[in-house]
Amino acid sequence: MVQKAKILLVDDRPENLLALEAILSALDQTLVRASSGEDALKALLTDDFAVILLDVQMPGMDGFETAAHIKRRERTRDIPIIFLTAINHGPHHTFRGYAAGAVDYISKPFDPWVLRAKVSVFVDLYEKNMKLREQATLLRRELDGGAGDAVPGSLLPELSARLAAVEEQAEALTKELEESAGAGAAAMSTAGHLERKLAALRRALDALEPGAAAPTPEAAGN
Repeated sequence: MVQKAKILLVDDRPENLLALEAILSALDQTLVRASSGEDALKALLTDDFAVILLDVQMPGMDGFETAAHIKRRERTRDIPIIFLTAINHGPHHTFRGYAAGAVDYISKPFDPWVLRAKVSVFVDLYEKNMKLREQATLLRRELDGGAGDAVPGSLLPELSARLAAVEEQAEALTKELEESAGAGAAAMSTAGHLERKLAALRRALDALEPGAAAPTPEAAGN
């Protein structure tokens, strides 16, 4: 069973959180509430999220400050943030949101269909990325398991085919990110890191072919 993606909803007003849940419930994912920036940071300590919907105006730690803390943490820096705001102070206000690490900026009242569509894109990218990571990890374990021992020749074609499938999905993910207006540099950086890991796996696997030189630490590394 595929685990549902988690979406973090951050707003100090309960009625706004309720409205977000009503809009996003059709996505059939796990919606996690946070009523303050501090609560959001606590939730991010233990759970992984596909996307964060973050209200700008909150008492105490506002959305900009919360986003700054999120982007400073290595564990959470690549999570997409969509800012939600009930006010519009012009280009400077919007620029501040993007500078804080937002991938999108939506003014209230927002179109439910548009918000749901934007969140759906990031949920889809998150799920594909998690699947690729799992497959790459499995391949890495199988290759590491053969280190120092001769890998059966009959196993090499199977490993190569499985790696090719992962490479194809990674390429499709990168293309989808490039075509998505709201993907952002953080998502592209994550996809690039994954492609580099797959390239290292491919070099290590090629080195196991009969007659090939033993894989170097650089070729087998992350």
